[in-house]
Amino acid sequence: MHAANPRLRWMVAAVVSIGITASSSCYAASVAPVAAENGMVVSAQHLATKVGVEVLKRGGNAVDAAVAVGYALAVAYPAAGNLGGGGFMTIQLADGRKTFLDFRETAPKAATANMYLDKDGTVIKGASTKGHLAVGVPGSVAGMEYAREKYGTMKRADLIAPAIQIADDGFALEQGDIDLLLTATDDFKDDPATATIFLKDGKPYQVGDRLLQRELGETLREISKRGTDGFYKGWVGAAIVASSQAGKGLITQEDLENYKVRELAPVECDYRGYHVISAPPPSSGGVVICEILNILEGYQLKELGYHSAEAVHYQIEAMRHAYVDRNSYLGDPDFVKNPLDRLLDKAYAARIRAVIDPNKAGVSKDIKPGVAPHEGSNTTHYSVADKDGNAVSVTYTLNDWFGAKVTAAKTGVLLNDEMDDFTAKIGVPNLYGLVQGEANAIAPGKRPLSSMSPTVVTKDGKTVMVVGTPGGSRIITAVLQTMINAIDYGMNAQEAVDMPRIHQQWLPDLTNVEDYALSPDTRKLLEAKGHIFGPPQPANHLAVIIVGAPSIGGKPVGNNRYYGANDPRRNTGLAAGY
Repeated sequence: MHAANPRLRWMVAAVVSIGITASSSCYAASVAPVAAENGMVVSAQHLATKVGVEVLKRGGNAVDAAVAVGYALAVAYPAAGNLGGGGFMTIQLADGRKTFLDFRETAPKAATANMYLDKDGTVIKGASTKGHLAVGVPGSVAGMEYAREKYGTMKRADLIAPAIQIADDGFALEQGDIDLLLTATDDFKDDPATATIFLKDGKPYQVGDRLLQRELGETLREISKRGTDGFYKGWVGAAIVASSQAGKGLITQEDLENYKVRELAPVECDYRGYHVISAPPPSSGGVVICEILNILEGYQLKELGYHSAEAVHYQIEAMRHAYVDRNSYLGDPDFVKNPLDRLLDKAYAARIRAVIDPNKAGVSKDIKPGVAPHEGSNTTHYSVADKDGNAVSVTYTLNDWFGAKVTAAKTGVLLNDEMDDFTAKIGVPNLYGLVQGEANAIAPGKRPLSSMSPTVVTKDGKTVMVVGTPGGSRIITAVLQTMINAIDYGMNAQEAVDMPRIHQQWLPDLTNVEDYALSPDTRKLLEAKGHIFGPPQPANHLAVIIVGAPSIGGKPVGNNRYYGANDPRRNTGLAAGY
């Protein structure tokens, strides 16, 4: 049958032969980054990484590999890899061109600003995070096909073939896969279409069991034959609409057929001689990363010392101020005017530095929009670099792990709960604790504000770093700290990823701290300044490539030009090259 088709087998057979192991975690002494001569792929799932490497080996470019990885993750990393979600792709081409693809989900035409409020104006718990009413119109398939058609070189069928094979034949679940499935076991039971796939006779899968997804394989086969029409129209589109209607959701056939990818100019800024290319609105990622970097550029972080009390104080305060702007001013550029000129201005960063007290923590409730200097106006990531100098950074998401915990019946497609990223009610926190404003209110056809931050760093026009991560509101601070680790502190790719992280997002007024991030002495010094610390947030999964040497500005090892680092915090990923 399908499994006998040699065209569907070429990459799957080959991925088995790529023998590169993922690194293990050790903060005191990180393992060396994975090194390769011709290209590198880092993703959150080892099978998907191997698919991407095989595409590079067969002559595909970084975009081809990114598309193949995207489809493979939809099968092998169901917690966040997706056909039923959306995301962003930042592309830096070898010829110097750079662009950004927005395939973020959109609010259905029937969506309203108050759709998650009861008759008393109170947010209905769970309405925007679970079930079909939480689902935005998916963009991932449109995004992958747009990228492949405009910037790729290979045929669609060849890039989808490995994902079809993994879906048809299944794959053996490892402990990292099981850990993710267990986060949603009880939710799976509430949706028969999801339970059929992700439970085994009604019970959780065990390590070593094979996960088969034949319905998803049929959906992928339809996309392989018909492109975006194979997802947004025909029997797959009809099944998505039927499931939405049966589950009291809002998605119609018109919503699916009207979905469009947007190609936008990236957000760009400079930091200590390096050029940062990142995600523009409807992502807040690039804007907030650049705003924080602009603030921190006025402090000599290297001289202050890695995670010294002073350096951490300034990082927390820069995060606190930048998140005020994120949560207050940013939204879908088709609906609101984003004040990027002001937020990205180094003079604005200087005004923020002027109000940061070196001896005292800021009080978040006193730092707000309209008060100077702020004048009025779960997800997965993968990184790819090819031998010709093209680099692609992709973050796409279902929002929460396994999205809305519902599957479009007969398609195998897990659906997102991306509507929760809108402001359901001003002043009320969302899933990630973000307190957001009017600029991000729900409207038909609008895209919710995101923190996804697929980023490329260049020097003299050449890529030196590709970086990104999942993690909701923590994406921005995780990407930022990884960049600072590499640029300010000279860490190699793996060290920059491994180091423990902090997170501050304005509200709630506390800083989350990973284990071992602060020594007891440093913590006491910061608490004396008024800082309030909270427990670690759930782990991110950084995927990083440094090009040229293991560390930025360092010396290459032999003929290797690509150095990949997979975050050890979730043990499903892999950095691999050839």
